[in-house]
Amino acid sequence: MRVLILGGTAEARALADILHRQDRYQVISSLAGRVSRPSLPSGEVRVGGFGGVDGLVRYLRAEAVDVVVDATHPFADTISANAVRAAESAGVRLLALRRPEWSAEPGDRWTRVPDAAGAVREIDLLPDEGHVFLTTGRMNLAAYARDDRHAYLIRLVDPPAGPLPARHVVVLDRGPYTVDGELDMMRQHDVTALVTRNSGGTATAAKLVAARRQGIPVIMIDPPAPPATAISAGTVTEIIALLEADAAVQRHRR
Repeated sequence: MRVLILGGTAEARALADILHRQDRYQVISSLAGRVSRPSLPSGEVRVGGFGGVDGLVRYLRAEAVDVVVDATHPFADTISANAVRAAESAGVRLLALRRPEWSAEPGDRWTRVPDAAGAVREIDLLPDEGHVFLTTGRMNLAAYARDDRHAYLIRLVDPPAGPLPARHVVVLDRGPYTVDGELDMMRQHDVTALVTRNSGGTATAAKLVAARRQGIPVIMIDPPAPPATAISAGTVTEIIALLEADAAVQRHRR
């Protein structure tokens, strides 16, 4: 069975590593190429876009892909939508690995917003002491650039491109992070608010625990609604079970 994993997440790497060790699967992982030094999964890897829906359809047919697994970041809504349309056009089965979103716990001070513009409106209401800890990635940083009242601590994997707030500190780092490390970061930079995207998972969840312990408010950007037509699972184990069922059907037909 030829499996194309639309990846870039820890779950996608774990899935590729497991399938690569089994002879009955041929795995190709596709990365968007937005990170300069990505953590590569086992097996064949391609980097870069497909050229929209039509390009992905051509790729699926040329590579004789049996199953597509959309294990992209929860905010990568364009490729997820393209995967639905392309899989339908090419007659390829589509599975989606949707990690559960984070949920507020007792002691959390969350304000949920739909997008970066909503986050900016909430930041405008904050006092101007300390730093706003921005952990939303490189996309949409320009939305915060007009703010010359607040100081920002911006954590990224790669150096930023484009406009930034007048008062900012950039820290280049890559998860997973620890609670102690996040507490040290917040104390060192006198963080008074955290802005993040609700991407779920464990690799970056430590900042939420640290914010809770410090009593720091969190502006939480909700993810876009995923396409409803894909068969979804919440864990790598569940995706593997779906693939195993498909493989059994494939073997029976042969």
